[in-house]
Amino acid sequence: MKRALSWGLVAALVAAAFVAVPSYAQQKEYEPHVGQAGKDVIWVPTPEDVVDRMLRMAQTTANDYVIDLGAGDGRIVIAAAKKIGARALGIEYNSNMVKHAQGNVEKAGVADKARVIEGDIFVSDFSQATVLTMYLLPELNLKLRPRILTMRPATRVVSHSFSMEDWEPDEVSVIDGRTAYLWIVPANVTGTWSMELTGAANPQRLDVTFEQRYQKISGTVALGPVRAGLREPRLRGFQITFSYVDNNGVRRDLSGRVVSGRMEGSFRADNGQEGRWTATKR
Repeated sequence: MKRALSWGLVAALVAAAFVAVPSYAQQKEYEPHVGQAGKDVIWVPTPEDVVDRMLRMAQTTANDYVIDLGAGDGRIVIAAAKKIGARALGIEYNSNMVKHAQGNVEKAGVADKARVIEGDIFVSDFSQATVLTMYLLPELNLKLRPRILTMRPATRVVSHSFSMEDWEPDEVSVIDGRTAYLWIVPANVTGTWSMELTGAANPQRLDVTFEQRYQKISGTVALGPVRAGLREPRLRGFQITFSYVDNNGVRRDLSGRVVSGRMEGSFRADNGQEGRWTATKR
């Protein structure tokens, strides 16, 4: 009887030990910490008020597709989905952070619009974004810049803290001492275009030549032997405006869109003439 009792006591003690062990046996839930090392940068989360301004200065809407490069804990994609209703994707290199961020997405109740995936931002395809966000380093911004400039014109790019050197931002906002930069990807208009103006008078065919450095443009229009400088040329995404004065002293103001090697829009002259214009790349 004593032997049976002792074995029973042993069994009970063993069972109790297994009940007490789970905190050691189970893997502790991953919790990121500020300053932890990543592939290219340390992790420092963007404050919520900066996240909000980044999305607002990009004029993000529910029709946008937001991609966050270096998604961290997922706060930008969550904000884009929850506050604005946009689709959002975060790309994060750290697999533990990916699981943590995706967990945050699910807890926020926006898994139908947002997700965070594991990937290398220098390899992953982010070309479908209409809004691109990042909090990296200056040298990483510059490394990404050539790819960003090939994105669809009018894509909005927002960076927390760091610029892109000689590519001047279209807007700079300061939020409680922190800086956010916005760029709007410009269409490529460099070169000579064959332009035709149609309106009340006979059609006019002219050659217009543009020089471009990012969104800053300049140029000339051929008026017989005269190369007239363009006035107030401006490029914003795929939208272009410029003016010129012809050999009769008439000024024409043109505005339009750049789409796949073609421009088209409307013009108005200070003599009252109005019409349409088109241009094709030579």
